[in-house]
Amino acid sequence: MKIGVFDSGVGGLTVLRELLAALPQADYLYVGDTARLPYGSKSAATIARYAVSSVQFLVDHGAEYLVIACNTASALAMNEISAAVAVPVLGVIEPGARAASALTKSKNVCVIGTAATVASHAYRKELSKLGIEALEKACPLFVPLVEEGWTEHSVTEQVARIYLDDLAREQRTNGAAPADVLVLGCTHYPLLKPLLRRVITNEMLLVDSAEATAHDVGQRLGFERQTPRRDPQLRFFATDSVEKFRALGSRFLGRAIENVELISLPE
Repeated sequence: MKIGVFDSGVGGLTVLRELLAALPQADYLYVGDTARLPYGSKSAATIARYAVSSVQFLVDHGAEYLVIACNTASALAMNEISAAVAVPVLGVIEPGARAASALTKSKNVCVIGTAATVASHAYRKELSKLGIEALEKACPLFVPLVEEGWTEHSVTEQVARIYLDDLAREQRTNGAAPADVLVLGCTHYPLLKPLLRRVITNEMLLVDSAEATAHDVGQRLGFERQTPRRDPQLRFFATDSVEKFRALGSRFLGRAIENVELISLPE
C-alpha cells in the first residue's frame, strides 16, 4: 500500500510522523506545496485548485490512499479533492472531531488553529454533527514560533497563556459548561504539546489531529501494528525551497530527511 500525504508546507509531516509510527506496513509519498503557501490567505477556489493539482501528482506517482494533512485544505477543499481522484481520501478534521467527541464528558471542547481554519468553522461544524459544542480560537503566532524552533521558549509559553486565557474568558462569558478537551487544529501544534500541557488545566485533555488521523487511516485500511517493524519507503516532494524543507521538515518528522525532490505543479 502506498499512501500519499499532502500539505501546503512542512506542517503535515507531523501527520506523516504519526502514520509511520502507526502504519509501518505502508510506503509513503509526501507533497509540500511550498511555492504557493500560505494557503490561509487564498480563496477557497484557489485552495481547491492548488490542492487538486497536488493530489493528482500523488495519484500519478502511485498513491492508493490520500491523507490531506492540511487543515485549510481539509476545511475548504475536500469535496473538490474527492471528486478529482479515484482513490479514497481522508482529511484531518473529521478524525480530530471524532477523537474529541469520544473524550469529552462536558460535551464542550475548545479548538485552536490558524485564522483560516477557524474562520471556516470546519471543526465546529463537524463537532456539532456529533452533538458537541465547540469554541474556536485563532492562534496565528504559533506557526512562526514553531518554525523558529521556539517550541519551549518562554515567549511561546507567554503567548500560549494569553491565547488560552482569552479562550477561558470567552467561555465564561458564554456561560457554557467548562471545556474538557483542547483540539490542536493545526499540524504545527503537535510540536507544542509539552508546552501546552503545562499551560492548560489538569482537567483538560489534548487531542492531536495528527494522531487521530493516523488512527483512522489504520482502521479504514484494516491495518494492525506489525511486528517485526519494517522501514517504509519514503519520497518527499516540494514545489520550492527544498533545502529549507529538508532542514525544517526534519524537526517536524522527528527524523532526518535525506532528499527532497523539486517538482512543478500546474496552476
